[in-house]
Amino acid sequence: MKASAVSVLLLAAGLALPLAARAQNELSNFSATGRGGVVNTFASDYQVIGINPANLGRVPNFRVAFTVGEVGAGIGSQSLTRTTFKHLLNDGGQSIGPAEKATLVTQLTGDNVLNLNIDTNLLGLAVTLPSGLGGIAFSSRQRVASHLALNRNAADIIVNGQNADVIRQYYPVPNTSGNPTPTNPNAPFISTVLDGTSIQAAVTNEFNVAYGVEVIQNTGFHLSVGAGYRYIQGIGIADIRASGGTLTAYTSLSPIFNVDYGALASGNNFNLEQGTGLKPVGHGNGFDFGLAAEVGKVIRLGASVTDLGSMTWTGNVLSASDQKLQQVASTGVQTYDVLAEIARQFDADNRNLFTYETAKERTAALPAKLRLGGGVRVSKFFETGLDVTLPLNKVAGNLTAPFVGLGVDVRPLSWLKLSSGFSSGAGYGKSLPLGLTLVTSVWEAGISTRDVVGLFSEDAPYASAAFGVLRFKLGGSE
Repeated sequence: MKASAVSVLLLAAGLALPLAARAQNELSNFSATGRGGVVNTFASDYQVIGINPANLGRVPNFRVAFTVGEVGAGIGSQSLTRTTFKHLLNDGGQSIGPAEKATLVTQLTGDNVLNLNIDTNLLGLAVTLPSGLGGIAFSSRQRVASHLALNRNAADIIVNGQNADVIRQYYPVPNTSGNPTPTNPNAPFISTVLDGTSIQAAVTNEFNVAYGVEVIQNTGFHLSVGAGYRYIQGIGIADIRASGGTLTAYTSLSPIFNVDYGALASGNNFNLEQGTGLKPVGHGNGFDFGLAAEVGKVIRLGASVTDLGSMTWTGNVLSASDQKLQQVASTGVQTYDVLAEIARQFDADNRNLFTYETAKERTAALPAKLRLGGGVRVSKFFETGLDVTLPLNKVAGNLTAPFVGLGVDVRPLSWLKLSSGFSSGAGYGKSLPLGLTLVTSVWEAGISTRDVVGLFSEDAPYASAAFGVLRFKLGGSE
Protein backbone atom coordinates (compact mmCIF):
# COMPACT_ATOMS: atom_id res chain seq x y z
CA MET A 1 0.00 0.00 0.00
CA LYS A 2 1.57 3.30 -1.08
CA ALA A 3 0.08 5.31 1.78
CA SER A 4 -2.17 4.29 4.61
CA ALA A 5 -5.72 5.55 4.78
CA VAL A 6 -4.85 7.52 7.88
CA SER A 7 -2.00 9.24 6.07
CA VAL A 8 -4.16 10.34 3.20
CA LEU A 9 -6.98 11.65 5.37
CA LEU A 10 -4.58 13.54 7.59
CA LEU A 11 -2.96 15.08 4.55
CA ALA A 12 -6.36 16.00 3.16
CA ALA A 13 -7.17 17.75 6.43
CA GLY A 14 -3.79 19.41 6.32
CA LEU A 15 -4.44 20.75 2.85
CA ALA A 16 -7.68 22.27 4.13
CA LEU A 17 -6.00 24.08 7.02
CA PRO A 18 -4.92 27.24 5.21
CA LEU A 19 -8.47 27.70 3.90
CA ALA A 20 -9.89 27.22 7.37
CA ALA A 21 -7.45 29.67 8.89
CA ARG A 22 -8.60 32.36 6.49
CA ALA A 23 -12.13 31.46 6.74
CA GLN A 24 -15.72 26.68 13.46
CA ASN A 25 -20.16 24.10 17.16
CA GLU A 26 -22.59 25.06 14.06
CA LEU A 27 -20.22 26.60 11.59
CA SER A 28 -22.46 26.89 8.56
CA ASN A 29 -24.99 28.81 10.70
CA PHE A 30 -23.46 32.27 10.60
CA SER A 31 -25.89 33.59 13.24
CA ALA A 32 -24.95 30.83 15.71
CA THR A 33 -21.24 31.29 15.02
CA GLY A 34 -21.56 34.97 15.97
CA ARG A 35 -22.94 33.83 19.34
CA GLY A 36 -20.11 31.33 19.83
CA GLY A 37 -22.30 28.33 18.95
CA VAL A 38 -25.29 29.23 21.15
CA VAL A 39 -28.32 28.19 19.11
CA ASN A 40 -30.77 25.81 20.87
CA THR A 41 -33.48 28.39 21.64
CA PHE A 42 -32.62 30.75 18.76
CA ALA A 43 -32.99 28.44 15.75
CA SER A 44 -36.39 28.59 14.05
CA ASP A 45 -36.29 27.29 10.47
CA TYR A 46 -34.03 24.86 8.57
CA GLN A 47 -31.30 25.83 11.05
CA VAL A 48 -33.07 23.66 13.67
CA ILE A 49 -31.80 20.57 11.83
CA GLY A 50 -29.27 18.79 14.02
CA ILE A 51 -30.06 21.24 16.86
CA ASN A 52 -33.66 20.94 18.07
CA PRO A 53 -36.42 19.93 15.60
CA ALA A 54 -39.11 20.89 18.15
CA ASN A 55 -38.45 24.55 17.37
CA LEU A 56 -40.34 24.02 14.09
CA GLY A 57 -43.51 23.75 16.19
CA ARG A 58 -43.14 27.19 17.76
CA VAL A 59 -45.19 30.12 16.51
CA PRO A 60 -43.26 30.94 13.31
CA ASN A 61 -42.12 34.25 11.87
CA PHE A 62 -42.09 32.86 8.33
CA ARG A 63 -44.07 30.76 5.90
CA VAL A 64 -41.10 29.69 3.79
CA ALA A 65 -37.41 30.04 4.64
CA PHE A 66 -34.51 28.91 2.49
CA THR A 67 -30.82 29.51 1.84
CA VAL A 68 -28.69 29.56 -1.26
CA GLY A 69 -25.48 28.97 0.65
CA GLU A 70 -24.09 29.05 4.19
CA VAL A 71 -20.54 27.94 4.91
CA GLY A 72 -18.17 28.10 7.84
CA ALA A 73 -14.74 26.87 8.81
CA GLY A 74 -12.52 27.00 11.86
CA ILE A 75 -9.13 25.87 13.08
CA GLY A 76 -7.67 26.15 16.56
CA SER A 77 -5.10 24.82 19.00
CA GLN A 78 -4.81 24.80 22.78
CA SER A 79 -1.11 23.93 22.88
CA LEU A 80 0.57 25.56 19.87
CA THR A 81 1.64 29.18 20.00
CA ARG A 82 0.69 31.41 17.11
CA THR A 83 4.31 31.46 15.93
CA THR A 84 4.53 27.66 15.79
CA PHE A 85 1.04 27.50 14.31
CA LYS A 86 2.15 29.70 11.42
CA HIS A 87 5.34 27.68 10.93
CA LEU A 88 3.36 24.44 10.57
CA LEU A 89 0.94 25.99 8.09
CA ASN A 90 3.25 28.13 6.01
CA ASP A 91 6.88 27.08 6.50
CA GLY A 92 6.96 23.37 5.75
CA GLY A 93 10.28 23.64 3.97
CA GLN A 94 12.09 25.58 6.69
CA SER A 95 14.88 23.59 8.38
CA ILE A 96 14.82 23.17 12.14
CA GLY A 97 17.47 22.30 14.73
CA PRO A 98 17.51 20.66 18.18
CA ALA A 99 16.01 23.69 19.95
CA GLU A 100 13.07 23.90 17.53
CA LYS A 101 12.54 20.14 17.82
CA ALA A 102 12.36 20.37 21.62
CA THR A 103 9.80 23.18 21.31
CA LEU A 104 7.76 21.13 18.86
CA VAL A 105 7.65 18.11 21.20
CA THR A 106 6.38 20.33 24.02
CA GLN A 107 3.78 22.15 21.95
CA LEU A 108 2.55 19.04 20.11
CA THR A 109 1.76 17.47 23.49
CA GLY A 110 -1.82 18.17 24.54
CA ASP A 111 -5.47 17.15 24.49
CA ASN A 112 -6.30 19.65 21.75
CA VAL A 113 -3.23 20.10 19.60
CA LEU A 114 -5.35 20.84 16.54
CA ASN A 115 -9.07 20.98 15.82
CA LEU A 116 -10.43 21.60 12.33
CA ASN A 117 -14.07 21.92 11.25
CA ILE A 118 -15.61 22.80 7.90
CA ASP A 119 -19.39 22.87 7.55
CA THR A 120 -21.47 23.78 4.51
CA ASN A 121 -25.23 24.03 4.10
CA LEU A 122 -25.68 24.57 0.38
CA LEU A 123 -29.41 23.84 0.43
CA GLY A 124 -31.82 24.52 3.28
CA LEU A 125 -35.61 24.83 3.18
CA ALA A 126 -38.29 25.16 5.87
CA VAL A 127 -42.07 25.46 5.43
CA THR A 128 -44.71 26.34 8.02
CA LEU A 129 -47.69 24.03 7.47
CA PRO A 130 -51.26 25.37 7.64
CA SER A 131 -53.88 24.81 10.34
CA GLY A 132 -51.44 24.42 13.23
CA LEU A 133 -49.79 21.34 11.74
CA GLY A 134 -46.32 22.57 12.63
CA GLY A 135 -43.33 22.95 10.38
CA ILE A 136 -41.08 20.80 8.22
CA ALA A 137 -37.50 21.40 7.09
CA PHE A 138 -35.00 19.88 4.65
CA SER A 139 -31.28 20.38 4.09
CA SER A 140 -28.22 19.00 2.31
CA ARG A 141 -25.09 19.40 4.40
CA GLN A 142 -21.42 18.55 4.06
CA ARG A 143 -19.08 18.26 7.05
CA VAL A 144 -15.35 17.86 7.67
CA ALA A 145 -14.16 17.37 11.27
CA SER A 146 -10.64 16.64 12.45
CA HIS A 147 -9.11 16.36 15.94
CA LEU A 148 -5.51 15.81 16.99
CA ALA A 149 -4.43 14.99 20.57
CA LEU A 150 -0.96 13.64 21.32
CA ASN A 151 0.71 12.45 24.50
CA ARG A 152 4.41 13.20 24.91
CA ASN A 153 5.52 9.83 23.53
CA ALA A 154 3.50 10.37 20.35
CA ALA A 155 4.83 13.90 19.93
CA ASP A 156 8.41 12.71 20.55
CA ILE A 157 8.09 9.89 17.95
CA ILE A 158 6.69 12.30 15.36
CA VAL A 159 9.44 14.84 15.88
CA ASN A 160 12.43 12.57 16.61
CA GLY A 161 11.53 9.20 15.06
CA GLN A 162 14.08 6.53 16.01
CA ASN A 163 15.68 8.98 18.44
CA ALA A 164 12.53 9.38 20.54
CA ASP A 165 13.11 8.48 24.18
CA VAL A 166 10.60 5.62 24.24
CA ILE A 167 12.02 4.12 21.02
CA ARG A 168 15.64 4.35 22.19
CA GLN A 169 14.66 2.69 25.48
CA TYR A 170 13.67 -0.53 23.68
CA TYR A 171 15.62 -0.14 20.41
CA PRO A 172 18.90 1.60 21.38
CA VAL A 173 20.61 0.90 18.04
CA PRO A 174 19.21 2.98 15.13
CA ASN A 175 18.10 0.98 12.10
CA THR A 176 19.94 2.12 8.97
CA SER A 177 19.67 -1.13 7.00
CA GLY A 178 16.16 -0.62 5.66
CA ASN A 179 15.15 -4.08 6.92
CA PRO A 180 12.64 -4.54 9.75
CA THR A 181 14.05 -4.70 13.26
CA PRO A 182 12.88 -7.73 15.31
CA THR A 183 10.33 -6.72 17.91
CA ASN A 184 11.72 -6.42 21.43
CA PRO A 185 9.67 -8.87 23.56
CA ASN A 186 10.02 -6.47 26.50
CA ALA A 187 8.52 -3.55 24.59
CA PRO A 188 5.17 -2.23 25.86
CA PHE A 189 1.97 -2.26 23.82
CA ILE A 190 1.16 0.71 21.61
CA SER A 191 -1.98 1.42 23.63
CA THR A 192 0.25 2.06 26.66
CA VAL A 193 2.88 4.06 24.79
CA LEU A 194 0.28 6.31 23.12
CA ASP A 195 -2.21 6.54 26.02
CA GLY A 196 -4.20 9.76 25.61
CA THR A 197 -3.52 10.09 21.89
CA SER A 198 -6.36 10.67 19.41
CA ILE A 199 -6.13 11.21 15.67
CA GLN A 200 -9.62 11.55 14.25
CA ALA A 201 -11.12 12.86 11.04
CA ALA A 202 -14.45 12.38 9.27
CA VAL A 203 -15.89 13.62 5.95
CA THR A 204 -19.62 13.12 5.36
CA ASN A 205 -22.61 14.19 3.25
CA GLU A 206 -25.99 14.51 4.99
CA PHE A 207 -29.55 14.62 3.65
CA ASN A 208 -31.89 15.81 6.40
CA VAL A 209 -35.58 16.13 7.15
CA ALA A 210 -37.10 17.42 10.40
CA TYR A 211 -40.62 18.02 11.70
CA GLY A 212 -41.95 19.84 14.76
CA VAL A 213 -45.45 20.52 16.09
CA GLU A 214 -46.99 22.26 19.08
CA VAL A 215 -48.75 19.79 21.41
CA ILE A 216 -49.70 21.99 24.36
CA GLN A 217 -51.06 25.52 24.00
CA ASN A 218 -52.16 27.07 27.26
CA THR A 219 -52.12 30.64 28.44
CA GLY A 220 -48.57 31.36 29.39
CA PHE A 221 -47.19 27.94 28.34
CA HIS A 222 -46.53 26.33 24.98
CA LEU A 223 -44.82 22.97 24.39
CA SER A 224 -43.60 21.58 21.07
CA VAL A 225 -42.08 18.24 20.15
CA GLY A 226 -40.00 17.36 17.14
CA ALA A 227 -38.01 14.67 15.38
CA GLY A 228 -35.44 14.59 12.63
CA TYR A 229 -33.93 11.98 10.34
CA ARG A 230 -30.75 12.07 8.27
CA TYR A 231 -29.32 9.74 5.66
CA ILE A 232 -25.55 9.97 5.72
CA GLN A 233 -23.00 9.14 3.06
CA GLY A 234 -19.52 8.48 4.41
CA ILE A 235 -16.72 9.89 2.25
CA GLY A 236 -13.90 9.08 4.63
CA ILE A 237 -13.02 8.38 8.24
CA ALA A 238 -9.95 7.85 10.39
CA ASP A 239 -10.45 7.05 14.07
CA ILE A 240 -7.34 6.23 16.08
CA ARG A 241 -7.51 6.42 19.87
CA ALA A 242 -5.41 5.01 22.70
CA SER A 243 -6.96 5.28 26.13
CA GLY A 244 -6.86 3.23 29.32
CA GLY A 245 -5.00 0.31 27.75
CA THR A 246 -7.36 0.08 24.77
CA LEU A 247 -6.55 0.88 21.15
CA THR A 248 -9.15 1.78 18.53
CA ALA A 249 -7.76 2.15 15.02
CA TYR A 250 -9.65 1.93 11.73
CA THR A 251 -10.00 3.84 8.47
CA SER A 252 -12.24 3.83 5.40
CA LEU A 253 -11.67 6.20 2.47
CA SER A 254 -13.38 7.10 -0.77
CA PRO A 255 -11.39 6.58 -4.01
CA ILE A 256 -11.00 10.37 -4.25
CA PHE A 257 -8.19 10.08 -1.70
CA ASN A 258 -6.24 8.03 -4.27
CA VAL A 259 -4.90 5.40 -1.90
CA ASP A 260 -2.88 2.56 -3.43
CA TYR A 261 -3.69 -0.49 -1.28
CA GLY A 262 -1.22 -2.75 -3.07
CA ALA A 263 -1.42 -6.43 -2.14
CA LEU A 264 -4.07 -5.74 0.51
CA ALA A 265 -6.59 -5.00 -2.24
CA SER A 266 -6.54 -8.61 -3.49
CA GLY A 267 -7.54 -10.13 -0.18
CA ASN A 268 -10.91 -11.87 0.19
CA ASN A 269 -11.67 -9.82 3.30
CA PHE A 270 -11.56 -6.47 1.52
CA ASN A 271 -14.22 -4.56 -0.41
CA LEU A 272 -12.16 -2.48 -2.81
CA GLU A 273 -13.96 0.66 -3.98
CA GLN A 274 -12.52 2.29 -7.08
CA GLY A 275 -13.55 5.10 -9.34
CA THR A 276 -13.51 8.87 -9.29
CA GLY A 277 -15.22 11.63 -7.35
CA LEU A 278 -16.76 11.55 -3.90
CA LYS A 279 -17.86 7.93 -4.06
CA PRO A 280 -19.29 6.94 -0.65
CA VAL A 281 -17.60 4.12 1.24
CA GLY A 282 -20.07 4.16 4.13
CA HIS A 283 -23.75 4.73 4.84
CA GLY A 284 -25.69 5.54 7.99
CA ASN A 285 -28.91 6.73 9.55
CA GLY A 286 -29.23 9.36 12.24
CA PHE A 287 -32.08 10.58 14.41
CA ASP A 288 -32.79 13.73 16.45
CA PHE A 289 -35.48 14.26 19.09
CA GLY A 290 -36.36 17.48 20.88
CA LEU A 291 -38.64 19.45 23.19
CA ALA A 292 -39.17 23.21 23.09
CA ALA A 293 -41.17 25.26 25.58
CA GLU A 294 -42.22 28.88 25.85
CA VAL A 295 -43.11 30.19 29.30
CA GLY A 296 -44.93 33.48 29.36
CA LYS A 297 -44.08 35.71 26.45
CA VAL A 298 -40.33 35.88 26.82
CA ILE A 299 -38.79 32.69 28.27
CA ARG A 300 -37.74 29.88 25.96
CA LEU A 301 -36.43 26.43 26.93
CA GLY A 302 -35.09 23.62 24.79
CA ALA A 303 -33.75 20.11 25.18
CA SER A 304 -32.70 17.69 22.46
CA VAL A 305 -30.70 14.58 21.71
CA THR A 306 -29.06 14.60 18.30
CA ASP A 307 -27.12 12.19 16.10
CA LEU A 308 -28.46 8.97 17.52
CA GLY A 309 -27.69 6.12 15.15
CA SER A 310 -24.69 4.58 13.44
CA MET A 311 -22.54 4.45 10.32
CA THR A 312 -21.48 1.26 8.57
CA TRP A 313 -18.29 1.64 6.59
CA THR A 314 -18.10 -1.02 3.86
CA GLY A 315 -15.45 0.15 1.40
CA ASN A 316 -11.67 0.21 1.74
CA VAL A 317 -11.82 -0.66 5.42
CA LEU A 318 -8.56 -1.14 7.29
CA SER A 319 -8.14 -1.78 11.00
CA ALA A 320 -5.24 -2.27 13.40
CA SER A 321 -5.08 -4.20 16.64
CA ASP A 322 -2.95 -3.45 19.66
CA GLN A 323 0.62 -4.71 19.32
CA LYS A 324 4.06 -4.39 20.80
CA LEU A 325 5.94 -1.18 20.11
CA GLN A 326 8.27 -1.71 17.16
CA GLN A 327 11.20 0.18 15.72
CA VAL A 328 10.07 2.98 13.42
CA ALA A 329 11.70 3.76 10.09
CA SER A 330 11.52 7.53 10.43
CA THR A 331 14.40 9.62 11.71
CA GLY A 332 11.99 12.43 12.57
CA VAL A 333 11.33 15.85 11.14
CA GLN A 334 14.04 18.03 9.64
CA THR A 335 11.65 20.85 8.73
CA TYR A 336 8.30 22.22 9.91
CA ASP A 337 6.47 19.76 7.62
CA VAL A 338 5.02 18.02 10.69
CA LEU A 339 1.70 17.04 9.10
CA ALA A 340 3.52 14.95 6.51
CA GLU A 341 5.53 13.29 9.27
CA ILE A 342 2.34 12.46 11.18
CA ALA A 343 1.08 10.86 7.98
CA ARG A 344 4.25 8.82 7.55
CA GLN A 345 3.95 7.45 11.07
CA PHE A 346 0.78 5.68 9.95
CA ASP A 347 2.08 4.38 6.64
CA ALA A 348 1.61 0.64 6.88
CA ASP A 349 4.51 -0.06 4.52
CA ASN A 350 7.07 2.04 6.37
CA ARG A 351 7.67 0.02 9.58
CA ASN A 352 5.99 2.57 11.77
CA LEU A 353 3.46 2.32 14.55
CA PHE A 354 0.67 0.20 13.12
CA THR A 355 0.25 -2.97 11.07
CA TYR A 356 -3.02 -2.76 9.20
CA GLU A 357 -5.38 -5.57 8.33
CA THR A 358 -8.28 -5.59 5.87
CA ALA A 359 -11.91 -5.85 6.95
CA LYS A 360 -15.25 -6.25 5.20
CA GLU A 361 -16.96 -3.51 7.18
CA ARG A 362 -16.86 -1.46 10.34
CA THR A 363 -19.88 -0.11 12.23
CA ALA A 364 -19.50 2.93 14.45
CA ALA A 365 -21.88 5.11 16.43
CA LEU A 366 -22.67 8.61 15.26
CA PRO A 367 -21.35 11.52 17.36
CA ALA A 368 -24.38 11.72 19.69
CA LYS A 369 -24.95 14.85 21.77
CA LEU A 370 -27.29 16.11 24.50
CA ARG A 371 -28.23 19.75 23.94
CA LEU A 372 -29.83 21.96 26.61
CA GLY A 373 -30.79 25.60 26.20
CA GLY A 374 -32.58 28.45 27.93
CA GLY A 375 -33.23 31.93 26.63
CA VAL A 376 -35.08 35.22 26.92
CA ARG A 377 -36.57 36.96 23.89
CA VAL A 378 -37.80 40.45 24.75
CA SER A 379 -38.58 41.29 21.13
CA LYS A 380 -37.04 40.99 17.69
CA PHE A 381 -34.57 43.64 18.88
CA PHE A 382 -33.08 41.67 21.81
CA GLU A 383 -32.65 37.96 22.55
CA THR A 384 -30.21 36.12 24.79
CA GLY A 385 -29.64 32.44 25.53
CA LEU A 386 -27.51 29.91 27.37
CA ASP A 387 -26.51 26.58 25.78
CA VAL A 388 -24.90 23.45 27.19
CA THR A 389 -23.92 20.67 24.79
CA LEU A 390 -22.58 17.35 26.09
CA PRO A 391 -20.92 14.71 23.87
CA LEU A 392 -22.41 11.27 24.58
CA ASN A 393 -19.51 9.32 23.04
CA LYS A 394 -15.95 9.79 21.82
CA VAL A 395 -16.24 8.83 18.18
CA ALA A 396 -14.66 10.75 15.32
CA GLY A 397 -16.51 13.96 14.58
CA ASN A 398 -17.90 14.54 18.08
CA LEU A 399 -17.06 17.34 20.48
CA THR A 400 -13.90 16.58 22.40
CA ALA A 401 -15.32 18.15 25.60
CA PRO A 402 -18.62 19.69 26.85
CA PHE A 403 -19.59 23.06 25.38
CA VAL A 404 -21.06 25.95 27.39
CA GLY A 405 -21.99 29.26 25.85
CA LEU A 406 -23.89 32.48 26.47
CA GLY A 407 -25.09 34.35 23.40
CA VAL A 408 -26.96 37.55 22.60
CA ASP A 409 -28.55 39.14 19.53
CA VAL A 410 -29.13 42.89 19.51
CA ARG A 411 -30.78 44.99 16.79
CA PRO A 412 -29.52 48.58 17.19
CA LEU A 413 -31.06 49.36 13.81
CA SER A 414 -33.97 47.71 12.05
CA TRP A 415 -31.61 46.49 9.30
CA LEU A 416 -28.62 45.51 11.44
CA LYS A 417 -28.26 42.65 13.95
CA LEU A 418 -25.15 42.28 16.12
CA SER A 419 -24.31 38.99 17.83
CA SER A 420 -21.81 38.21 20.56
CA GLY A 421 -21.43 36.33 23.85
CA PHE A 422 -18.97 34.01 25.55
CA SER A 423 -18.32 30.31 25.09
CA SER A 424 -15.96 27.65 26.36
CA GLY A 425 -15.20 23.99 25.73
CA ALA A 426 -15.62 21.69 22.72
CA GLY A 427 -11.85 21.63 22.31
CA TYR A 428 -11.56 25.31 21.48
CA GLY A 429 -11.17 26.87 24.92
CA LYS A 430 -12.69 30.21 25.90
CA SER A 431 -13.86 32.44 23.10
CA LEU A 432 -15.41 35.85 22.50
CA PRO A 433 -17.56 35.67 19.34
CA LEU A 434 -18.79 38.46 17.11
CA GLY A 435 -21.29 38.48 14.26
CA LEU A 436 -22.85 41.03 11.96
CA THR A 437 -26.04 40.38 9.99
CA LEU A 438 -27.85 42.61 7.53
CA VAL A 439 -31.61 42.07 7.92
CA THR A 440 -34.66 42.93 5.86
CA SER A 441 -38.20 41.56 5.90
CA VAL A 442 -37.19 39.11 3.14
CA TRP A 443 -33.48 38.28 3.32
CA GLU A 444 -30.48 38.10 5.62
CA ALA A 445 -26.75 38.04 4.90
CA GLY A 446 -23.97 37.98 7.45
CA ILE A 447 -20.44 37.19 8.52
CA SER A 448 -19.19 36.07 11.93
CA THR A 449 -16.28 34.64 13.85
CA ARG A 450 -16.39 32.40 16.88
CA ASP A 451 -13.49 34.11 18.64
CA VAL A 452 -12.21 37.64 18.04
CA VAL A 453 -9.41 37.28 20.60
CA GLY A 454 -8.11 34.05 19.05
CA LEU A 455 -7.47 35.87 15.79
CA PHE A 456 -4.71 37.86 17.49
CA SER A 457 -3.64 35.73 20.48
CA GLU A 458 -0.09 34.36 20.59
CA ASP A 459 -1.18 31.51 22.88
CA ALA A 460 -3.97 29.08 21.89
CA PRO A 461 -4.60 30.66 18.48
CA TYR A 462 -7.99 30.20 16.85
CA ALA A 463 -9.36 31.42 13.54
CA SER A 464 -12.86 30.97 12.19
CA ALA A 465 -15.45 32.59 10.01
CA ALA A 466 -18.96 31.76 8.85
CA PHE A 467 -20.59 33.28 5.80
CA GLY A 468 -24.26 33.49 4.87
CA VAL A 469 -24.49 34.32 1.20
CA LEU A 470 -28.27 34.81 1.26
CA ARG A 471 -30.96 33.51 3.60
CA PHE A 472 -34.57 34.21 2.76
CA LYS A 473 -37.73 34.33 4.89
CA LEU A 474 -41.06 34.80 3.15
CA GLY A 475 -44.61 35.27 4.37
CA GLY A 476 -43.95 36.79 7.78
CA SER A 477 -42.01 39.34 9.76
CA GLU A 478 -38.27 39.03 10.16
